Amino acid sequence: MKRNENSYKKSGVNIQLANNLVKHISKITKKNVQKTKSKKIKDEIGGFGSLFDISNHKIKDPVIVSCTDGVGTKIDLANRFKKFDTIGIDLVAMCVNDLIVQGATPLFFLDYIAVGKLDLKKTKKILNGIFKGCKLSNCKLVGGETAEMPGIYSKDKFDLAGFSVGIVSKRKILDKNNVKNGDIIMAIPSNGLHSNGFSLVRSIIKKKKITKELKKELLKPTKIYSKEILKLTKKNLINSAAHITGGGIVENIMRSIPNNLNLNLDLSKIKILNIFKWLKKNNISDKEMINTFNCGVGFCVIVSKKNIPEVKRVFDVNYKPYEIGFISKGKKKINLINSFKW
Repeated sequence: MKRNENSYKKSGVNIQLANNLVKHISKITKKNVQKTKSKKIKDEIGGFGSLFDISNHKIKDPVIVSCTDGVGTKIDLANRFKKFDTIGIDLVAMCVNDLIVQGATPLFFLDYIAVGKLDLKKTKKILNGIFKGCKLSNCKLVGGETAEMPGIYSKDKFDLAGFSVGIVSKRKILDKNNVKNGDIIMAIPSNGLHSNGFSLVRSIIKKKKITKELKKELLKPTKIYSKEILKLTKKNLINSAAHITGGGIVENIMRSIPNNLNLNLDLSKIKILNIFKWLKKNNISDKEMINTFNCGVGFCVIVSKKNIPEVKRVFDVNYKPYEIGFISKGKKKINLINSFKW
């Protein structure tokens, strides 16, 4: 190449590095992710499209469910604290937890990583987190895209997006119209902030001393609920569900009940985690807390009262569901009973 000759590499894009990353992905995929049992279809990382043999899933009246999401500004803290091994779990969780709201079994996942400059060591850590999230969800990473975008992202900045696909029988779909008057709302605990409200969190911690314990708490990966929720759907124990993400507890539960019923929520029953108590001390109103954060509730199920004991038995002691409200007749009103116990 001539000294002054222009090239893709000189403009900031290193294709060879990207090829090395694809080889790493292919290698770790074979090692960590269970392959499809189909002999007819051979799927391979690095092709133009990903193949997945759906015939292995013997489901009557199958319906495909799809979700896409990102991690939001939690990425900025991963960069700030130079910790990249768990942010991929968050990415998978944000998508898969949406799939299971409709009773779908996660099948496969694809990721999109955009960077200013490709750093193999950093990107491998992100991908390892994605692989771990897929393993926890019992789904397969079938492909993705890593885009090097100099000038669009600064050298050390990156963004993540994910896309997941699941399958459910038409007869097993969790539909809000299954919810009835007198049903109970059960909260399944979160393990922390999950992946929401981080723009507000980042604003608060700008002038704070960040301890090792706080760093760990802020980047704790989002809990994946697929194993437990799918056990419940298999046994027909729940009528509807809600993943508590952006918009907080009330808004997300409201999405999971029909228009002819009311939501009655007792805020005093919510088991608030310490990280939310710490945030609350930073001049945040109760209204802002409930509309921004999960406050200790990562997922909700709406169940018939008779099913409560069996629902509880599915979860281990750290994530045991508990009652926080009930459904009543009405025109989709929100009745907040009592206040948070800070």
